[in-house]
Amino acid sequence: MKLRASKGSAIFDAVNYSFLSIFALLMLLPLIYVLSGSFTSDAELAVKKIVLIPTNLTLDSYRYILSSGVIFTSLLRSIEITVIGTAINIFMTALMAYPLSRRTLRGRSLIMKLVIFTMVFNGGMIPTYMVVKNLGMLNSYWSLWLPGAILAFNLILMKNFFQELPDGIEEAAKIDGCNDLQILFRMALPLSMPSIAALTLFYAVTNWNSYFNALMYIQDSDKWPIQVWLRQIVILSQAGFDANASTSGFVQPPETTKLAVIAVATVPILCVYPFLQKYFAKGITLGSMKG
Repeated sequence: MKLRASKGSAIFDAVNYSFLSIFALLMLLPLIYVLSGSFTSDAELAVKKIVLIPTNLTLDSYRYILSSGVIFTSLLRSIEITVIGTAINIFMTALMAYPLSRRTLRGRSLIMKLVIFTMVFNGGMIPTYMVVKNLGMLNSYWSLWLPGAILAFNLILMKNFFQELPDGIEEAAKIDGCNDLQILFRMALPLSMPSIAALTLFYAVTNWNSYFNALMYIQDSDKWPIQVWLRQIVILSQAGFDANASTSGFVQPPETTKLAVIAVATVPILCVYPFLQKYFAKGITLGSMKG
C-alpha cells in the first residue's frame, strides 16, 4: 500500500523543486545567452545587449570563424591535448593512488601529508617555467601534460576509492600469482570504473579549458589550442582595434563572433558529459567516503 505524503512534506517538496528549478535556470542562462547571441546579428545585439531569443537568425559569425583554417587546427590541437593529457593523468594518478591505498605501504602517512601540502603551496610560476625550460619541453605539448600529470585532489579521490575495494580481491589475485601491477590493471581498475569516469571528466575539463600554460610554454601559434585563440580574439576586441585603423592591421571581431567562438570552444566538452554522467555521482560519493 502506497503511503500518502503529509501536507508539510508536500509543501516542502513543492518549495524544494521550485527552488532547484529556478537555480537550474539561472545556471543555464549564460549558456543560453552565448548560444543565442552567436546566432544574432550585430545590429540586434548592439540594441538589445542581452538576447535570449534572437529575432533574425544569422550564421554570419560562424561563417566568419569557419572561413579560416585556424578554428579547425586549434580544435584538433585542443582535442589532442585533452585526449592524450587525460590518458596520462589517469595513468599516473592510478599508479600513485593504488600503492597509497594499501595500508602496508611504509611511509604512506608522510607521503599523503606531502600530497596535501601541494594543495596549499606550489613552486610558483617562474620556478615552474625554469624547470620546464631546463628539461627542454618548451614549445612541446609535454610542457602541458607532465607538470600537471597528477592533481592532488583527484589523487585523494582515487586512493579513497581503491581503499573501498575488498581486501579479499587482492589476496585472491596474489594466490593466483599476480604481482602488484597485474592486480592494479586487471582487478582494481576494472572495478573502479565509476571513479575512473568521474576523474576522466575532471581531467578532461581541466585540459580542455587550460590556456595559461599553453600561452607560457607554446611559442608556435600553429600549436595553440582553441582557448588561446579565443583569448586573442577577446583581447583584440577589448583593445579597441578598428577596421578602419590601417596602421594596426587588425580588424576588431564583433561581439557575436566572440560568442560564436565561445560556443565552438564549449560545446565539444559538453558533449562528453552525458556519456560519463551515470558514473559521475557514484564515483564522487564513493571516492570521498574515507580519508
